[in-house]
Amino acid sequence: MDDALYERLRAFEGSPAVVGGRGKDPVNEPMIRHWCEAMGDTHPGYPAMAPPTMLQAWTMGGLSGHADRSAAYEELLTLLDGAGCTSVVATDCEQEYLRPLRPGDTVTFDAVIESVSSRKTTRLGTGYFVTTRMDVRAGGKPVGTHRFRILKYAPAARASEGGVASGSGTGAERAGRPDGGAGGGDVPE
Repeated sequence: MDDALYERLRAFEGSPAVVGGRGKDPVNEPMIRHWCEAMGDTHPGYPAMAPPTMLQAWTMGGLSGHADRSAAYEELLTLLDGAGCTSVVATDCEQEYLRPLRPGDTVTFDAVIESVSSRKTTRLGTGYFVTTRMDVRAGGKPVGTHRFRILKYAPAARASEGGVASGSGTGAERAGRPDGGAGGGDVPE
């Protein structure tokens, strides 16, 4: 089954993940300021230009989701969900910057499913690494590339303090605290 599933997953390599994506907002000074304050970045060149590491921020779907994902990418995620890989964690990203983004730039992008790994077992569980490559443009000209890797996995079963497997209950319950925090102790009501 694993070899057959892997072959089905690999067939998605080279397929579009997003076609004709558009940033929800133009690059703007308030978002640059918020980012810099959150990151503690006091570079004097901001807010005249966006910090390069904001490249992905201008492409994110926000709380309303990713309406511009392709059918192929949705099908890949659905196939992984059907194989029990219902959890996801971002593992890493690589970015290349071609020119700074400046306030007023409108960001557009396309993304491709670059690779799907063979089945891997990690401390989180067993699953597949999916890498997408996003080509980001402003004014129709390339400004950067963003490679993003996720692990879609089936959580490893572990006994918690109460003897319940980690796959049971909500994420917050599995973390041992109603607020999902990582520590012990009581949580104020």
